[in-house]
Amino acid sequence: MATQLLFYNTAVPVSQEKHKDLSVKTGNSYAFSKEVNSVPLTAVEFSLAAAEYPIVFAGNEESVMPAVILGARENENLFVGEDGLWKGKYIPAFVRRYPFVFSSDKSGKQFILNIDEGFEGVNGEGRGERLFDSDGTQTQYLKNVLNFLQEYQAHFQRTQAYCKRLKELDLLQPMQAQFNLAEGEKRSLSGFQVVNREKLKEIGQEDLAKMMKTDELECTFMHLYSLRHFNDMVGLMAASKPAAEAESLLTDEAAGPSATVQ
Repeated sequence: MATQLLFYNTAVPVSQEKHKDLSVKTGNSYAFSKEVNSVPLTAVEFSLAAAEYPIVFAGNEESVMPAVILGARENENLFVGEDGLWKGKYIPAFVRRYPFVFSSDKSGKQFILNIDEGFEGVNGEGRGERLFDSDGTQTQYLKNVLNFLQEYQAHFQRTQAYCKRLKELDLLQPMQAQFNLAEGEKRSLSGFQVVNREKLKEIGQEDLAKMMKTDELECTFMHLYSLRHFNDMVGLMAASKPAAEAESLLTDEAAGPSATVQ
């Protein structure tokens, strides 16, 4: 699984003083994400993402978060073409928010908007959308960015609560995806967890009712449904190698804070 930094390289706080003449030119190219094989996902995205991508859980002993699998190798995104266009219908919010991202202050109660100055669309020539007007006030574009990231953060926090419940109920188990490609080539992907179906069937009525009321049970079923898309990834790998044939196999492996622009 890819690291959490992913495609952010030089993210710095957005400030009127430093970025008063900065513009951002975005477009249809997602080439910046072509070398990541997974990205985080919030629970509200499950219904759309589950139709195209395998949804798994990644993290450590303390906490996990959902993620969509995009490739079978560490630096491979099968959903970004050579032209930089995204091949899937749904583009995860984590990708769509780039080149912006939140960081938190020392208190953890306030979020600060950051921009990746290494993004090719960041410029001082007026191409795209300005962040500040000539008088130094935030443009509508920047306000929309802040609103989008605030909404994302709220969804992120609710997703953390969902994952905490999965951990408390001990429903997650480590898994590994194995891909058998044509001509004997084999690939494997590990470092993620999925919900154990048998343990899910055994949870008590009280916990089941809580998961039903919060839509967490629905998210869990969508996660389990999405795992069949590992087979679709085989098709994408085969498409990158003409006349290739392949198969895949899943196996066991033992009230929100405020946001600011500085």
